Amino acid sequence: MKSKSNKTIAIIGLGYVGLPLAIEFGKLYPTIGFDIDARRIEELCEHKDKNEQVLSSDFTASIHLSFSNNPIKIKKANIYIITVPTPVDEYKTPDISALLMASKIVGRGLKKGDIVIYESTTYPTCTENECVPVLEDTSKLIYNQDFFVGYSPERINPGDKQHALTNIKKITSGSTEKIAKEIDSLYSSIIKAGTHLAPSIQVAEAAKAIENAQRDLNIAFVNELAIIFDKLGINTYEVLEAASSKWNFLKFTPGLVGGHCIGVDPYYLTYIASKMGYHPKIISAGRQINDTMPTFIAQKMIKLLAKNGLEILGARILLLGITFKENCKDIRNSKVPQVAKELLDFGCDVDICDPLADESEVLKVYGIDIFNLSQSIKNAQEKKYDGMILCVSHQEFKNLSLSLFTHKNSVIYDLKGFLNTASTQTITKL
Repeated sequence: MKSKSNKTIAIIGLGYVGLPLAIEFGKLYPTIGFDIDARRIEELCEHKDKNEQVLSSDFTASIHLSFSNNPIKIKKANIYIITVPTPVDEYKTPDISALLMASKIVGRGLKKGDIVIYESTTYPTCTENECVPVLEDTSKLIYNQDFFVGYSPERINPGDKQHALTNIKKITSGSTEKIAKEIDSLYSSIIKAGTHLAPSIQVAEAAKAIENAQRDLNIAFVNELAIIFDKLGINTYEVLEAASSKWNFLKFTPGLVGGHCIGVDPYYLTYIASKMGYHPKIISAGRQINDTMPTFIAQKMIKLLAKNGLEILGARILLLGITFKENCKDIRNSKVPQVAKELLDFGCDVDICDPLADESEVLKVYGIDIFNLSQSIKNAQEKKYDGMILCVSHQEFKNLSLSLFTHKNSVIYDLKGFLNTASTQTITKL
């Protein structure tokens, strides 16, 4: 099939955001998927995606797509789309090093008339104040004269098959009115849900930042409620169920808040606000509450063990799930390792079971050995667990026979209100 355009698109970064984008553009346009990870490129050339977002048939359908880890290959592109990670460092400060490095790589091949579009989440003003100068310096070209820039924030939801790339409305923007319309038209050709053309790059950046900050605050609210209701001896989920009988009640649930978006993006907002001389109170308070939840959960488990007359020192605890969300392989910014560390500090013996997470990746990132379900059952056969915490509500955990893992006095702590309540043992909910 002939491509829709004589322009070539280069996607820089082929993770959860970049690969689906490359696949869709590759169905219509000459597209080069670029990543510095040679192993990732080998895998994609074999039509394999370790993140399980893209099927082999999707690769086959993307007839104009090729992959490379050679920066020279992308120099023939006319449109560059940057989709690299933008995490925070250990001090909760935005780390845009990958964004700036990607800008350098693109800048080396930038030509007159080219367009660079950023999808990576960042703070308002970052694209034009931080990235554009790198493009200018590397390419020796002039912004909005020789080359142009756009921002179209990613809205990928890892593990969500229903809300895939083409089914989510896309925000677009550009550095000039003409370029903004061209970028909007480009995305409109692959996004079935349609697009929203923002009036400026900064508006598009800000819109992305507040999407996840809003969710973070809503979850922080119910987490704080869970702490209050725990002190009152009230079941949080029963309260939420009763309150949600009102038509306009927003039913968020308590739990650990990790991942590459909700647990990160608010720090980008607070960072730029602080640079402007304003210190955000509500956003910071929400982050503080959510960041303290691993400690609260671990301490609650210790109290439950003591209440059941179980020895804390040497207590065997099984944590179910280590990915940052349910039914997803993504372990980025997971808060489960923090729960494990707290329990280890109390002298507990902690195992983690996750049927979806990549064991070698978990070991590399967190230094933790995890088990699959069959190995966890085998471990429990040798010696039952004194406590279990459902951290992540994977579907595989839905109808677990809890008696396979526990003895009659064991503590079962369900953070998501998800486990089979038909168990003969008492299940404590967050």
